[in-house]
Amino acid sequence: MALTSLAGKTAFITGGAKGIGLGIAKAFVARGANVMLADIDAEELANAAASLGDNVDTAVCDVTDPEALKAAADKTIKRFEKVHVIVNNAGVGGGGAPGETALEDWRWVVNINLLGVVYGVEIFVPLIKAHGEGGYIINTASMAGHITHPNTGGPYNATKFAVVGYSETLRGQLAEDNIGCSVLCPGWVDTDIYKSGFRAPSSTEADVKAAMQTPQFQEIEAVIKSGLSPDLVGEWTADSILAGRMYIFTHPEMKPAIEARVSGLLADYQACVDDPRFGGDEA
Repeated sequence: MALTSLAGKTAFITGGAKGIGLGIAKAFVARGANVMLADIDAEELANAAASLGDNVDTAVCDVTDPEALKAAADKTIKRFEKVHVIVNNAGVGGGGAPGETALEDWRWVVNINLLGVVYGVEIFVPLIKAHGEGGYIINTASMAGHITHPNTGGPYNATKFAVVGYSETLRGQLAEDNIGCSVLCPGWVDTDIYKSGFRAPSSTEADVKAAMQTPQFQEIEAVIKSGLSPDLVGEWTADSILAGRMYIFTHPEMKPAIEARVSGLLADYQACVDDPRFGGDEA
């Protein structure tokens, strides 16, 4: 198993100033880990670190900028000498109707939700391999990486499915280096992600004000605000990586949706199996 304890290990966590990232940081610190918190918001980052104790440092960086992430990695090594765990957690919501979503907004979501994860892996995996002690990668996806809902939008769903597939690949590729990988797939968690789409490149102040008045936004806000505590998700994430789980799920009530997806996949696959053009039996 890649990790049996977090005590004395060093973790780098993106999107760490609040929400799930901060919840994971709290759980790691409680288990004796050193933590480098990374976030684009310097003020919130400083406030978060102040509540976590002496074994925490911060790095202000944008995950869409590989050079900024490399500088943050260098700072991590300088402060803690080694890094064992990378938590690629930074992410945004975003979407829109097909044919009505600005391409610049698509690029914005992809750059953060997918390439931000890729950059984290490419920069930190060599650092984990260098000390030979093993390590771990946690990539934050979503239940939207397994099941879709029109309200979550194409860019969000697409990037979260991509993160799930990428994480599955990493787990196989890095096993021989004693580097584990899990993909965190939460449902509704009490964070501000439902507001993150307001920062999309095409969004204007007028758009934001109008959107906040819609029943759809108010419904989503109510659902998310009634979601799980980020601290609980952080605790479960820490437990799950020590247990070596590939998928970290958080909402038992969403299991039927997973089962329905699997059932649909198997039914449509069976159509191929049964068709004589693909070697199946004649009806």
